[in-house]
Amino acid sequence: MTRIDRTDQTPIDAARLEDEWLEPGANGGFASGTVGTMRTRRYHALLLTATQPPAGRMVLINGIEAWLRTGDKRFPLTMQRYAPDVLYPDTSASLLSFDTDPWPTWRYRVDNDAAIIVAEVFVAKEARQTVLRWRLEGTSTAAKLEVRPLLSGRDYHALHHENPAFSFDATLEGERVQWQPYADLPTICVTSNGAYDHAPDWYRNFCYARERERGLDFTEDLATPGVFTFDLSRGDAIMILHDHAGHDKPFEDSALAHASHLASRETERRAAFGSRLARSADAYVVTRNVGKTIIAGFPWFTDWGRDTFISMRGLLLASGRHQEAESILLEWADTISEGMVPNRFPDSGGLPEYNSVDASLWFIVAVHDYLATGDAHAATTSRLQRAADAILEGYSRGTRFGIAADTDGLLRAGVPGVQLTWMDAKAGNWVVTPRIGKPVEVQALWINALTIASAWNPHWQALRDQARLAFAARFVDPDTHTLFDVVDVDHEPGKIDRSIRPNQIFAIGGLPFPLVDGDIARAVVGQAETQLFTPLGLRTLAPSDPAYKAHYAGGVLARDGAYHQGTVWPWLIGPFVEAWVRVHGADGARERFLAPLHAHLDRYGLDHISEVADGDAPHTPGGTPFQAWSLAELLRIDKLLGDA
Repeated sequence: MTRIDRTDQTPIDAARLEDEWLEPGANGGFASGTVGTMRTRRYHALLLTATQPPAGRMVLINGIEAWLRTGDKRFPLTMQRYAPDVLYPDTSASLLSFDTDPWPTWRYRVDNDAAIIVAEVFVAKEARQTVLRWRLEGTSTAAKLEVRPLLSGRDYHALHHENPAFSFDATLEGERVQWQPYADLPTICVTSNGAYDHAPDWYRNFCYARERERGLDFTEDLATPGVFTFDLSRGDAIMILHDHAGHDKPFEDSALAHASHLASRETERRAAFGSRLARSADAYVVTRNVGKTIIAGFPWFTDWGRDTFISMRGLLLASGRHQEAESILLEWADTISEGMVPNRFPDSGGLPEYNSVDASLWFIVAVHDYLATGDAHAATTSRLQRAADAILEGYSRGTRFGIAADTDGLLRAGVPGVQLTWMDAKAGNWVVTPRIGKPVEVQALWINALTIASAWNPHWQALRDQARLAFAARFVDPDTHTLFDVVDVDHEPGKIDRSIRPNQIFAIGGLPFPLVDGDIARAVVGQAETQLFTPLGLRTLAPSDPAYKAHYAGGVLARDGAYHQGTVWPWLIGPFVEAWVRVHGADGARERFLAPLHAHLDRYGLDHISEVADGDAPHTPGGTPFQAWSLAELLRIDKLLGDA
């Protein structure tokens, strides 16, 4: 896991203070923040709950203001950033270290060199409770810890501002204090071994730097209902944060004993994972209905079809978590409509969105990889095979958005104004990379899906053979021996898109059955390596292209315009390395291609892999700091190279 230490008298580097940690819950809720403790995103919170798991997320407790009193001295233990850009108080000089093992832990020097205070935060995943714990080391001096919780009660995408409707009323019952700021909000609970003094106030103009960089609203006001006081000379200080649904009655034991029990269980649970990657992978596996699902990324994604089936192969199947893979596949099998699985469930509930050509095909690939484990019961196997057949039947006869098998056996897809492939950026009515026609990776998925289903249903063999012949005849560029990105662009026969993108790599790597080999495979891998490869993954467009965007930054329009126009995607390292190994062999691949991503685990989103990075060096990470398929593909390829 990640550890950050100061050296000699030099404070921890300011950039490291903005690296982010994640503590996930079992139902889509989570806690998250920064090494420096200042919140840089609207999504940073200590108690963020999912009211319609894994969606309906609400921020209840955004953070805390904490300080230590020894005699007449006062030492801050948390930092805040206020508008326009003021850090106060600044605790960087007293921060000695930060560690994510077994959970986020800070060590501060206070008063003198002998006095150290240790602060910890962890989410007990199954209990959905956030535990805050402080202890004093190296001194027996009387010390009082004072903590102000900072509350909002809002949708996690929104921001909160001072208003007269906020209710500060508190209910005290033993060690528990409860508030319900708004009538339609879950009750907010804190159980502690401290004394609570009711002292309502507002803290105004918090500044969220990452939101400002993204061109979004970035200031917020938070309410603080009172202060918790603890005598650290008498032992650990404990605060257990949860909503009413997380535990609707006072704990049977004391806050200290309950926290100790949760810590013991959580330590044992985390220690059971076989590797750092496997432990981090667990963050994304959460509850949906009676089964499981995979969160596409934290902090702002929920579960997306495409991401779920790509991620499953690394997060679950490569980690031996076959039963959970089965649960997820069966849960999604029930969502098939007109041959399509949903690509997204709206955050606020309602009908799922069927707007992806490839999500359904990735489902069939995931079914193949799961069935290959040999762990499926006959009933499960039959049900998943029927689901795959339903997808292929829908696609072959035609379904939404012009998706259908064409007369050449290839899969055509797309209508104006709709984004169907994984390159799905859309800003207003602008679809940045429409790719209407026959995209290359969609054909690779289509032919793989037909090949997979042919193993149990010979009906698909003729269409598979026709599609393979058409692919070989129509996608190879005679000048470069690489593959076109799209043929029959905009459904115009013979119109070709020669953009150099990573999608052609799926004809060689990333899927069970490669479509090309020999000189063509070497040419495709060579082009990807020389023009698209970076230490953090593949660019989405070659720098030589006039449409290339070097940086993923700015407001929504600028970021969406760069999302698939040069921006690096770490998840693409998986299909690329698999293709490279198929062409060149495995020698040297791990050190050359995976070592930089392992190093990336120690930056940005700690113990995880980011969603994207800039196309140009130094390839600054961007997007979500915790992305499921980025981590999943590193896990999958790690195992592939280990087995090679």
